Amino acid sequence: MATEIRVPTLGESVTEATIGKWFKQPGDAVKADEPLVELETDKVSMEVPAPSDGVLQEIVAAEGDTVGVDALLGSLASGAGAAPSPAKAAPAAVASEAAPAATPAAAAAAPAGMIDIIAPSAGESVTEAEVGQWYVAVGDHLAIDDPVVELETDKAAMDVPAASAGTLAEILAQAGSVIAPGDVIGRIKTGGSSTATATAPPAAQAAAATDDSAVQPSPAASKLMAENNMAAGSVAGSGKRGQVLKGDVIAALENTTAAADSAPTVDAVATPQPAAAPADDVREERVRMTRLRQTIARRLKDAQNTAAMLTTFNEVDMGPVMELRKSYKDLFEKKHGVKLGFMGFFTKAVCHALKEIPAVNAEIDGTDLVYKNYAHIGVAVGTDKGLVVPVVRDADQMSIAEIEQEIGNLGRKARDGKLGLDDMQGGTFTISNGGVYGSLMSTPILNAPQSGILGMHKIEERPVVRNGEITTAMMMYLALSYDHRIVDGKEAVTFLVRVKESLEDPQRLVLDL
Repeated sequence: MATEIRVPTLGESVTEATIGKWFKQPGDAVKADEPLVELETDKVSMEVPAPSDGVLQEIVAAEGDTVGVDALLGSLASGAGAAPSPAKAAPAAVASEAAPAATPAAAAAAPAGMIDIIAPSAGESVTEAEVGQWYVAVGDHLAIDDPVVELETDKAAMDVPAASAGTLAEILAQAGSVIAPGDVIGRIKTGGSSTATATAPPAAQAAAATDDSAVQPSPAASKLMAENNMAAGSVAGSGKRGQVLKGDVIAALENTTAAADSAPTVDAVATPQPAAAPADDVREERVRMTRLRQTIARRLKDAQNTAAMLTTFNEVDMGPVMELRKSYKDLFEKKHGVKLGFMGFFTKAVCHALKEIPAVNAEIDGTDLVYKNYAHIGVAVGTDKGLVVPVVRDADQMSIAEIEQEIGNLGRKARDGKLGLDDMQGGTFTISNGGVYGSLMSTPILNAPQSGILGMHKIEERPVVRNGEITTAMMMYLALSYDHRIVDGKEAVTFLVRVKESLEDPQRLVLDL
């Protein structure tokens, strides 16, 4: 009897996913709850477990396919002798990637005198990571807590430290490999030195044999050095822990060329020739996009392709808010344990404006307009790995102090890579603050399926005319990008004016006016 494997519910507002990787191929035996296939949505990666013991009978959706909720992915046959369906055998690309000979998860127990390097948990809802850079080569000595390897998730990057002093004996997961928390990715031999094993990559073995530096050259640098017959120790590294990068090799080549050109030969003196510039491809470096960056790129472009985006501008005098902050910031921090920033005022002003102009808080679902009678405000946060938008839920029910506390909490989780799926879904409107980076004016892109996003910008003292006289004020440009399919121009302009009025007269926020 066959059991269907289907796409589970993917979360609020998520209607489709892409098949990332099949962990099994037709004919493989599986246990109940064992991961079968990875699905990637625009918010998170997730694994679909086996519903029962059995044998994977067929794969219906291949890697790279886009599937909807409850779509059929494959089928599972009960019993150990079931054979794969000949009509729908796994594609070659799936079969070639299934069950490699030596994966981290399948690594044997560590031999005596060895300590496993285990991939740590990367936080709630993070089920996998990609191996980034190994900081040491096989055979290199390690002190306890020395960084050994970098792991990248779709939310953050982290270093895995050495659990014991010793020598790196094995690398079981190469750079670029996708691993899960708990996988064994390498081994450390405690005590004396160790010899490079067969599991180490050839480039690492060569570096360990010929280079006394602490870190092997990057793969791109190693390739370029080999092409130009350069010794491993002939180039000074500028990377982390003295690693030789591709740019270091290029600089060394350019210096060598310049030195050769300046040699006083008869021909060179008689007919000087300019040094040939390096080829463009030598001066380029190709870096694979992180999963988070791929998601950001896809979502932003989808928003441009789908919505009828338009941006309206206004400017606000931030003097009253700044004076209020100056007067009460110390008392506020002492009472609430958080600094009084601008985001609390802006979030509160937005919530007031959304009550008056509900279209800006709505979204399109097919042929329906869905009006939200609550305000979940997304706050865009820039991290080292890219932009994330955690959500302040029911911000319209919060005080400014509660908003500031929640924004501070979400900001810390974003920087530490600990944001969960629940922290980033369900937003109804977004605020983006480019002013912290010095932006004077911009047109923010919608955070689909939302119909509005407010852009904050730099505060600067500018001349203004009031009562027929020129004076100066601390001014900020505001930008509202909105979906013209839902929001009319009049509503958009009115919304932005209401935000402006609340900020120029903060007492309105206190009195709920």
